[in-house]
Amino acid sequence: MKNRKRWRILLLGMMCLLPAHALPVQAEEYWPEGPQIEGETAIVMEASTGTVLYEKNSHEHSYPASITKIMTSLLAVENSNLDEEVAFSQDAVYKTEGGSGISRDIDEVMTMRECLYGLMLESANECGYAIAEHTGGDYENFIKMMNSKAKELGCKDTHFNNPHGLPDEDHWTSPYDMALISKEALQNDIFRMIVNTRRYTIPPTNKHSEETYLSNHHKMLNNYKGDEQYLYDYCIGGKTGYTSVAGSTLATFAEKDGMTLICVVMKETSPNHYNDTRTLFDYCFENFQLWNVSENEKNYAEETPEMKIFENEDSFIGLDTEGCVVLPVAADFEDAVPEITESKDDSQVIGKIEYTYAGRKVGGTDIKTTGAKVSEFEFRKNTMETKVPEKKVIRINIKYVIIGIASVILLIGLGFGIYHLADNFYLIRYKFECRKQQKHKFKEIKSRRSWRRNRR
Repeated sequence: MKNRKRWRILLLGMMCLLPAHALPVQAEEYWPEGPQIEGETAIVMEASTGTVLYEKNSHEHSYPASITKIMTSLLAVENSNLDEEVAFSQDAVYKTEGGSGISRDIDEVMTMRECLYGLMLESANECGYAIAEHTGGDYENFIKMMNSKAKELGCKDTHFNNPHGLPDEDHWTSPYDMALISKEALQNDIFRMIVNTRRYTIPPTNKHSEETYLSNHHKMLNNYKGDEQYLYDYCIGGKTGYTSVAGSTLATFAEKDGMTLICVVMKETSPNHYNDTRTLFDYCFENFQLWNVSENEKNYAEETPEMKIFENEDSFIGLDTEGCVVLPVAADFEDAVPEITESKDDSQVIGKIEYTYAGRKVGGTDIKTTGAKVSEFEFRKNTMETKVPEKKVIRINIKYVIIGIASVILLIGLGFGIYHLADNFYLIRYKFECRKQQKHKFKEIKSRRSWRRNRR
């Protein structure tokens, strides 16, 4: 608790110092103008920072169609094991007719892995229904899980009412919310692996003696049905969708130069959903770049050497090395304006440093404890854990000071006495000899006088 309090005090000090040391915002600060597209609603979000690079009516409510299955897949990989067996109920088979599927039978059993590939590659509605019943315990509870997860992720324009996206007046979302859901899903390695798969084979089951071959419908990733004109070199996955009321919907993920983008277009007509997505990706990859915060943050180091807490490996706090900001290619990292906020939710994360540019939040990173030991002040006795040599404390007693001074004076006087005695040794000896001779002469005179008296 004491260390936590010390960290907070230092963090508050940094928050006060920052405005004085941050570089001023440049007058030419700007945001590139986006392209014109055919779709009614769209968004491009950078996945690591959540920065919106482009938007068009991104909070407008729309029917999502089968891109709903991104949320279904996310909940499945978070709440189940890929080897779990999933049984197809009568509702799963018959309440999903009229849409895309892979012709499963009642009581057919597949693994969760096989169901997820069927869901995301072939957009199989019966797989979505079976996954919902299995993962949620029952269908209704899974719908509650979908809406609860959406709220947790910050979605405000979403209400799910099924796990597959078939037409339903109470089932709607927005491009922005679907980008938030996709951002969360991309942090899951299993999800990324599945949506990046072009083809997959389901082995024979208890109801099908032959293998079932799956092919990803997303034409920017896979030449589905031999169509190669929409292939995009940087595409790493996504999900297609279509119903007569929703039109064409498309969620696509692309990665280039370390930057991962999420593009969601809705209320589109085919093939404009592919053309618009490519246009938006090209615009963003050409006009924006990613900066790592821990490698470029200098506001606390150059002008204030005593605050080099983010550069010193022995510092007890530091920047999370994964955090980034995304800026227009014409801007430098120093053009982004940092702001530090305190965090109380995590014992390892004591704050955040976030950046804005052109009036937009463009990313940031956590300020975390490093585990380095913190030295006590010198006037305190250090504990063994600090591994710092112990400081000796001298206590002054006036009595001993006086005795010491007197002893010094006495020694000085004795020294002078010895020196004086040695310097006058011959003179003293001469006087001593003279006195001895005088005494002897006096005895001799006295003896003579006594002899004369006796003779008389």
